[in-house]
Amino acid sequence: MAVPLRKPSETSATRAAPLVRRAVPADLAALVELENASFSGDRLSLRQWKHHLDNPGAWILVAAQGGHAAGAAVVFFRSGSRVARLYSLAVATARRGRGLGTELLAAVERIARRRRCDRLRLEVRDDNAPAQRLYERHGYQRITRIERYYEDGADAWRYEKQLA
Repeated sequence: MAVPLRKPSETSATRAAPLVRRAVPADLAALVELENASFSGDRLSLRQWKHHLDNPGAWILVAAQGGHAAGAAVVFFRSGSRVARLYSLAVATARRGRGLGTELLAAVERIARRRRCDRLRLEVRDDNAPAQRLYERHGYQRITRIERYYEDGADAWRYEKQLA
């Protein structure tokens, strides 16, 4: 399914920003590198990235700039469910604080709506205040705390946003 990831009204000045697009196999090395630089645990392996690229129930987005992956997002869709799950959102350290997380999140939400989902759900570490602020700023609500969710024993907050 071809889905434009930018709004048609964007100007050429906006296009100079990273291009958010669906990942392709040539992005695998960059995705693994970004994953390893962004997360200390609970990382996707190369094998998992390959699987998700071929999985019709998954979308991997890349924010590409100058041939490099400045950010990425992974979202899952279950057949028969109207709830999409944002599995991962990562922004390269040098690109943080510049709106790239917001751009990736907006692209994920557009895709979820086009796939007829009415909610987007995600988990975030309880010690990741910047990510929590990002999601809350964009209308996500905390719905529950999950103890020992991550492999290192850290707790998570589950967030959800109504998309309809």
